[in-house]
Amino acid sequence: MAAQGALVAGVQTGRREVPPSIALPDYAKDGTPKGKKDGMPCEVEAQTPEDIAKMRVSGRIAREVLDAAIRCVRPGMTTDEIDAVVHEETLKRNAYPSPLNYCGFPKSCCTSINEIICHGIPDSTVVPDGCIMNIDVTIFHNGVHGDCSETVLVGDVSDELRDLTITTYKAWKAAIAICRPGVKYSEIGGVIEDVIKPKGYASVIEFCGHGIGRTFHTTPNVLHYKNKQRSGVMAVGHTFTIEPMICAGSAVPVTWPDKWTAATADGGATAQFEHTLLITEDGVEELTAKLSTSPAYAWELVQEQ
Repeated sequence: MAAQGALVAGVQTGRREVPPSIALPDYAKDGTPKGKKDGMPCEVEAQTPEDIAKMRVSGRIAREVLDAAIRCVRPGMTTDEIDAVVHEETLKRNAYPSPLNYCGFPKSCCTSINEIICHGIPDSTVVPDGCIMNIDVTIFHNGVHGDCSETVLVGDVSDELRDLTITTYKAWKAAIAICRPGVKYSEIGGVIEDVIKPKGYASVIEFCGHGIGRTFHTTPNVLHYKNKQRSGVMAVGHTFTIEPMICAGSAVPVTWPDKWTAATADGGATAQFEHTLLITEDGVEELTAKLSTSPAYAWELVQEQ
């Protein structure tokens, strides 16, 4: 099945260089992750206090880098230009861009426009006025990863795309709000669907949130649709992402020939937001939360006018 959207792959530049002073994750040289442990999907390992402290730093770095990328977005630029900003801002903070060579991924971030669900590869594609674009940033610093993404409204966006983006944001925040010790990870998807289904939107089944820490992707698998999977129970010290991918039409993904880019089967639009989260005794901490200096969401700017 071929995707029916308007986007086509552009031309990629070569892999960006990383200086020898930057500490590398275990897959950086050969593309093969080695840190993932075998075990049941419901087995979730709590982080040590030392690694939690490191993850707070990595989360802040990831947020700073994502903010820099968002600030640079403008209609007419290329997605490769965004990747260059992410790469350089990551290196400035003595960190490594986690996507680079992860299972062979060729770039330092993911840029997913309109019908691209996730894993869009930055290239010569021009960012069109009126599109929505998810920028997904993960960094590796001092042995741990921080992961976050945001869907940006670019230029003069239609009411339909704006509503999809805001609804995705509300579903994501509602899912984060239930997180606390003792909550089943399987409860997250139902909360998301309760927000999106009245609008006629659908959640992608094939991609999920994930545990994160010293390993980029590990247990739990965080499903963004209603389910009864045995994915474990939240406990103090768990770190993971929630990153729903919500579609205006079909939520069925079609993978491009590059074996990474996932597009909606009908070419309909899709939006996504992501935080790295920590379960605390009192509830949940957003390790990649917006800072006082972070750009406001586009719909917040409209409300302020």
